[in-house]
Amino acid sequence: MWAVLLTACAGQFLVVLDVSVVNTALPSMRSDLGMSAVGLQWVVNAYSIAFAGFMLLGGRAGDLFGRKRMFLVGLGLFTAASLGGGLAQAEWQLLVARAVQGLGAAVLAPSTLTILTSAVPEGAARARAIGVWSAVGAGGGAAGGLVGGVLTDLLSWRWVLLINVPVGALVIVAGLAWLTESRADRTRRLDVPGAVLVTAGLATLAYGIVQTEEKGWTAAATLVPLAAGLALLAAFLVVEARTKMPLMPLKLFKVRTVSAANAAMFVCGAGMFAMWMFMTLYTQNVLGYSPLKAGIALMPSSLTVVIGSMMAPRLMPVIGAKNVSVLGIVVAAAGFGWQSTMTVDGAYVTSILLPGMVMMLGAGLATTPLASLATSGAKADDAGLVSGLVNTSRTMGGALGLAVLSTVAAAQMHGSSSPQALTDGYAMAFRTSGFILLAGVAVLLVWMPRRRVPAEG
Repeated sequence: MWAVLLTACAGQFLVVLDVSVVNTALPSMRSDLGMSAVGLQWVVNAYSIAFAGFMLLGGRAGDLFGRKRMFLVGLGLFTAASLGGGLAQAEWQLLVARAVQGLGAAVLAPSTLTILTSAVPEGAARARAIGVWSAVGAGGGAAGGLVGGVLTDLLSWRWVLLINVPVGALVIVAGLAWLTESRADRTRRLDVPGAVLVTAGLATLAYGIVQTEEKGWTAAATLVPLAAGLALLAAFLVVEARTKMPLMPLKLFKVRTVSAANAAMFVCGAGMFAMWMFMTLYTQNVLGYSPLKAGIALMPSSLTVVIGSMMAPRLMPVIGAKNVSVLGIVVAAAGFGWQSTMTVDGAYVTSILLPGMVMMLGAGLATTPLASLATSGAKADDAGLVSGLVNTSRTMGGALGLAVLSTVAAAQMHGSSSPQALTDGYAMAFRTSGFILLAGVAVLLVWMPRRRVPAEG
């Protein structure tokens, strides 16, 4: 079982690492490739939106064609795209590579959780395994700053992508050796129109939100993509309601634990996802840290999110998964509020270290019980789909949240790039994130039924 857990977690680590590893390299990418500020945002969002949009398809593909096979296919595509991104000579080449990386991650990620839950019976043992998986995923997101800083300072920004090539190859070998195949007993059919509609809808909606930074909320350049994105997502829901084998069966959302946990995942993703980017920009653009120093500065937060993720399974049988989630989100919101008090000449301990640790302790506590609630009780045939839905909700929320929070920060800066203006913009983004997280608490308290994760007897 430990070999399976190690391989699945290694795949998840790579996927989540690449959401954040580019953050410390963004200034170097902009300088080397002559990228615009919006282009830099899309280095993050091209990956996140492709990741979120195709993850449901990836989860269903694992159910139908085999979880091990899709794990290897997704990892191979991810590794090849990493090579292409690392060798990019123009902005468009980098963005295409990042989108293909996201597609590979979307195929790979659902299989990591499904392989794990298939190998461990439901109960306290599975909760602990999901805790390890969550901790590794959270650690991947948190370690991205340090890994990106080290590689950018010592080698170049290209190595934040090229490093995936040898690591991906090793995990492919481990997957071939240690994983066993499993699949659902269903006719092989994929809802490709559904995947295309949801991905196009998310990308168009995010583009419209990004346009508000430059054009404002009332300009046609903003309103048209916003309306088109919403129309595409509405069409996705219509298709899912009518097709015989939908990508996302709407009946799943009749189960309150599934619908409430995914709604909370979406809101938490929207509030938490941009934290690493804004922290990295603050340390480098305001405090003058190098990429390496910025990565080291965020290391304690990286360790704290792992600690939170490992604490959660111990608390869940005692006070219940719902209560652990609420506790985690409240702690994270307090950390985001603290972080919003940052200043131009902020001291490391009070402006980075302590608020970062509080934010990430809460994030770690919240993620594991939400994933456990969203996946428990799922039918075996839908295991990959439900796993994909959990990741989709978090990443979809994160991609749209990044677009919204970047716009909020830019509006607060009023077109200035002075240290004070940058600080004011980043602080407003953190303050807004705190309120978003409090909305997540309301979602859980109102929507989530009382449920306790059983302990092994």
